[in-house]
Amino acid sequence: MTNTEAVLCLNLLLLLPVVAQLRNNGHQQWPVPYRRFDSRPAADSYCEAVYTFCPTGDRDGRIPSMRDSDVISVYRLQTPVWEFKYGDLMGKSHIMHDAIGFSSSETGTNYTMEWYELFQLGNCTFPHIRPDEYAPFWCNQGAACFFEGIDDLHWSQNGTLEKIGELTGNQFNDMAQWIQDDNKTGIYYETWTVRSDPGPNTTVWFESYDCSQFVHRTYRKLTELGAKLSSRSQTNYTKIYLYSGEPTYLGNDSAIFGQPALKNLAVDIRTFYHTFRPHQAFIDFAISLLEAYKKVVLDKSFYLYYNFEYWHLPMKPPYVQITYEEVPLP
Repeated sequence: MTNTEAVLCLNLLLLLPVVAQLRNNGHQQWPVPYRRFDSRPAADSYCEAVYTFCPTGDRDGRIPSMRDSDVISVYRLQTPVWEFKYGDLMGKSHIMHDAIGFSSSETGTNYTMEWYELFQLGNCTFPHIRPDEYAPFWCNQGAACFFEGIDDLHWSQNGTLEKIGELTGNQFNDMAQWIQDDNKTGIYYETWTVRSDPGPNTTVWFESYDCSQFVHRTYRKLTELGAKLSSRSQTNYTKIYLYSGEPTYLGNDSAIFGQPALKNLAVDIRTFYHTFRPHQAFIDFAISLLEAYKKVVLDKSFYLYYNFEYWHLPMKPPYVQITYEEVPLP
């Protein structure tokens, strides 16, 4: 390395905390706003789904138009995650999946609308560490799925199937257009909600972007369109929290993995995510659990990928928490 290169690398290292300080203290908004995009990109062929995304829905995400004279019933749908495979196992820990159902009074046709991961939850939560790619590789797209039918048993046996309101045909059509726009611009799934502590005056650093958030956004839109929504039961939803002190902004892929001066940071991020790699043998998984405990609890460190940028979280007790808390209808 020449003297000029050494000086350049040193300057890059010195500038990193300065940039983070300016971003965090001078202009940073909490929670960090979720980034919207102009359009949805095609999924990379490397990303493969164990279960096909939206197998019976329209390939282009189109939603049928309703006549204004129609009355559309709205249903709140909730069931344990992976209920189709594990029954109520996840429900015992209140790890639930949320959706919305619709029923046309004129045609008698039922519909289900949900928003979830294109390549399953694990791929949206942690990346792949590929030998041919220096930066971690993410398969973290999520999207809306609208399809005909409501599987009554799937939703009601271990969860919720409850009528909460009605729409006119025009209100439904306006909602459908909003769904199309929302789906084209909100393209990636985010598992974690990150906040400072479990108390009532907590600071939220990052919001999740998942199935329940989609349901909440849609309910708010329906209310804006004039719908009246009400439930006879408490409307609870699953939240997965990380707890940390104020996060530090690190940069995007090119800033971190394209700069020799930040090699140590790049290696640390890759090592962190390697712990959470998919398809591990049992003994490897047991070792990874110990490594994860050391990194998150003992070292109090977590790397978060949000808006296609990396942040460092200085973790604090209780570190990770799954809750099932009430979010009232708007």
